[in-house]
Amino acid sequence: MDAPAPMTPLFPDPKQLLLDMAQQHRVEDLLTFIVQGLSSSDYVVLSRIWLVRPGKGCETCPMAAECDDRTSCLHLVASAGESASEPEDRYSRVDGNFRRFPMGVRKIGWIASTGQPIEVPDISKDHGWVSDPEWITAEGIQGFGGQPLIHKGEVIGVVAIFSRGRIGQACLDWLRMFADHAAGALANAHAWEEIENLREKLELENEYLQEEVQQSRSFGEMIGCSAALQSIGSQIEMVAPTDSNVLIQGESGTGKELIAREIHRRSSRSNSPLIKVNCAAIPRELYESEFFGHARGSFTGAMKDRVGRFELANKGTLFLDEVGEIPLELQSKLLRVLQEGELERVGEERTRRVDVRVIAATNRNLREESEANRFRADLFYRLNVFPIEMVPLRNRKEDIPLLAEHFLEVFSRRLGRPVSRLTLANVQLLQRYDWPGNIRELQHVIERSAITSTKGRLEFDIPEIAPTRSKARNKQEVVDNKILSEAEVREIEATNIQRALEKSGGKVYGENGAAALLGIRPTTLSSRIKTLGLSKNL
Repeated sequence: MDAPAPMTPLFPDPKQLLLDMAQQHRVEDLLTFIVQGLSSSDYVVLSRIWLVRPGKGCETCPMAAECDDRTSCLHLVASAGESASEPEDRYSRVDGNFRRFPMGVRKIGWIASTGQPIEVPDISKDHGWVSDPEWITAEGIQGFGGQPLIHKGEVIGVVAIFSRGRIGQACLDWLRMFADHAAGALANAHAWEEIENLREKLELENEYLQEEVQQSRSFGEMIGCSAALQSIGSQIEMVAPTDSNVLIQGESGTGKELIAREIHRRSSRSNSPLIKVNCAAIPRELYESEFFGHARGSFTGAMKDRVGRFELANKGTLFLDEVGEIPLELQSKLLRVLQEGELERVGEERTRRVDVRVIAATNRNLREESEANRFRADLFYRLNVFPIEMVPLRNRKEDIPLLAEHFLEVFSRRLGRPVSRLTLANVQLLQRYDWPGNIRELQHVIERSAITSTKGRLEFDIPEIAPTRSKARNKQEVVDNKILSEAEVREIEATNIQRALEKSGGKVYGENGAAALLGIRPTTLSSRIKTLGLSKNL
């Protein structure tokens, strides 16, 4: 080394720098360590690293006019140094005029495209390539060393330093060796991060799968013999082997998630995970992070990189429950993933490709929502490739006995009790009710009955039909003596309601209203009056 002094090395302890570099496992930490380590010398003004990455941000790139091929370029990813005249934080920023270099353009691009270093021990003897002579003069720069970062024969980036003293050959030789070690360390850090991401992904998948197992145990398989359920089964058989998106519509509690699981189970993606997202349960500000993931430090509380649900479902199926709840501002980003299979994590510029089949579910009419501009029409059509309409339980009451027996067996076993048997009276009572909460409500009623029933006698707490157990027992005894048709039951119900209205003078609400006389809620009575076509005007 010719300057600043014959016995003063440019780097104080190069061996220790190499040893410490090997201890860095995260790419971001390693990049910062390298540039700060190189610039720790009083004689190094600036050290920087550019990595080869896909072309991005071309519309704002200062060197866009010099770039012929925009598929990839050099991205400035780390910078450190100490300026004699500029603000303290200038050299730590990575968003300046030299944040991108096209491959083969200027000295940094040339190093990356050729894989050859550029070493200028004394700039005073070679001004031809200096792009900013005033900066060179202001900082007193005399030497430059630029080395390619090469791993397994492939250039992955460039490391460069600018020094205040002329650089001797020994220092340039060491910088060349350091660049080789840095390239290997970067490759190892990338591999380590990938392993950590895969491990985290597997842990999350395991959590989701455990949750799905618990849910499937409490819900069972598709159960029923109705024509409506058989029609849905035929639709599942048709669409399951394809990769087409499916939109399941129906009231809450009808079993839309069960349909999604069945489609996934019968698909070619069944060996990969089915990831569920309840869109109604995600806070608005976390939607993007939940779907696409985020990079560490991208927002307050982002302490580490996080894999989003789309990446978790890669090669598998993503179930978007209550998809109608997704905010309009996020729907365009969701549409892009569905159309192009690409996403970026929050706070990260890297574009990731995913292969995901989407099954969406909603209890809204998305066609009406899109016509009212509350849901993007293009997203609706992208999701609605194969629509499935889930039939409410009241329209397939012939499935109630099978469902009730299944739930009764599950809950009796869980409680450690003998399995009670449904009587004809039990079944007829359950079938008389319209089940506004659908299968979920039936499940809860059966579970409650399994807990409260004694001596094997089942008693069902169904508000509209049996507000008290004594009334339910009396009705069961009547049904035991005579089996009534559905029409007869409705006729009796209509007559009973009409009598209550006559006695209350047409009053539904209040202490002496018809609802109080019948022992049901006023809103329920109003719905019954409308359904049965009765008149409150007496």
